[in-house]
Amino acid sequence: MSLPTRDAAHALMCEFTAGESLRKHMYSVETAMRAYARHFGEDEERWGLAGLMHDFDYERWPNAQHSADQEHPAEGVRHLRALGYPEDVLEAILGHASYSGVPRASLMAKALFAVDELTGLVTATALVRPSRSVHEVDAKSVRKKMKDKAFARGVNREDVINGAADLGVELDAHIAFVIGAMQADAERLGLTGSPAVPE
Repeated sequence: MSLPTRDAAHALMCEFTAGESLRKHMYSVETAMRAYARHFGEDEERWGLAGLMHDFDYERWPNAQHSADQEHPAEGVRHLRALGYPEDVLEAILGHASYSGVPRASLMAKALFAVDELTGLVTATALVRPSRSVHEVDAKSVRKKMKDKAFARGVNREDVINGAADLGVELDAHIAFVIGAMQADAERLGLTGSPAVPE
């Protein structure tokens, strides 16, 4: 079975996801996944697909109970499987939710888990800058925000730390790598910023 096209995947993601911020989160994860695929010499389209679609079902089935086999991501994966998505991509999507019980065995699965929460933290760090630009974010500023428990409460810090370790990359280098990927795609992510308003 050939890989679904990005256009078809994107259309499906938009059909399921109305919220602009969640769409941008998926674009951010796709961007980071594509960058890591190039870095590791892996299949960029395949890795990008896992990133783009990892949360596509979240609005429809948010899964507050963290059920392993109901709602997000299990329900979405069932839908994608019926459409012929490859099993390694589906396994990575299941594995990004620790409560699914699916081990992250592949490098793709480890990368998806490693970049998921971190892209959210980088976005939040950019949006509190006066310029709202990811170009003014660096690893040091993200590390500083990580220590502030009140900042971006929804971001699981342990997942960021453990994800980098499991991927086999040093945390600061991992943060800098993901920031670099997001800076290169800042316009699509809505993070180019705006001119600072004079005080």
